[in-house]
Amino acid sequence: MSGFNLRFLGHSTVRLELGGRVVLTDPVLTARVGGLTRVVPVPAREAYEDVDVVLLSHLHGDHLHLPSLKLLGKRTRIVVPRGAGAWLAKKGFERVEEIAPGETLTEGALEVTATKAVHSGHRWGPRLTHGPQSPALGHLIRTGDTKIYNAGDTDLFDGMADFGPVDVALLPVWGWGPNLGPGHLDPARAAKAAEITQARAAVPVHWGTLAVPGLKRTARMRRLLADPPRVFAAEVKAAGGATEVLFTEPGADVVLPTATDRA
Repeated sequence: MSGFNLRFLGHSTVRLELGGRVVLTDPVLTARVGGLTRVVPVPAREAYEDVDVVLLSHLHGDHLHLPSLKLLGKRTRIVVPRGAGAWLAKKGFERVEEIAPGETLTEGALEVTATKAVHSGHRWGPRLTHGPQSPALGHLIRTGDTKIYNAGDTDLFDGMADFGPVDVALLPVWGWGPNLGPGHLDPARAAKAAEITQARAAVPVHWGTLAVPGLKRTARMRRLLADPPRVFAAEVKAAGGATEVLFTEPGADVVLPTATDRA
């Protein structure tokens, strides 16, 4: 597996270098996100200053984070779920585009196709009706014979198998709190997603980065900040699947397997 690079910057933020372009998913780049604190170092500016396109999966504040988007500059190309473009443009961002499941856009040699995701698309959560709302998305990112699935926040759903086989799946395995609400993958369900999408490799994301300040010192929260990707890897192994789990700490480059590694 070669020809591209991945760096896990924390939470759901991944830097992808592929096809001569730099893609950033759901950028969270600051020390605080609303009432949450970052428990790992913030990314260095060099990790995001040359980004060509930003892919936003949905409108929740830990995925569409306005202070982080401002760090990228208001001329950066930002792709949002259909229905959210006007709201974000009113915040001063100048190159906002919308996409809906099944639609494809290009960035140089890259093709980005939006996929379904099962998750609340409301800015303020599933119980409120006022404010911006648009469907949550995942993304298939392709060039040549390389295909990467960025799941966003989602639960399992019918049709996920249609995305496979994929070279790498970016799969959420937890969140930022002591519990998971609806529309999320836990480690066991993420392992099932890896199997369903026939992922050659999987990078566990959406873990180990953000915490509620008053909870981060508790024993349970310390475990939840560290254990989910390890449990995910164990679940993949127990299921006997062919997926290679590329466990990566927040802020580190993903060590991609070579053809020799997989021989």
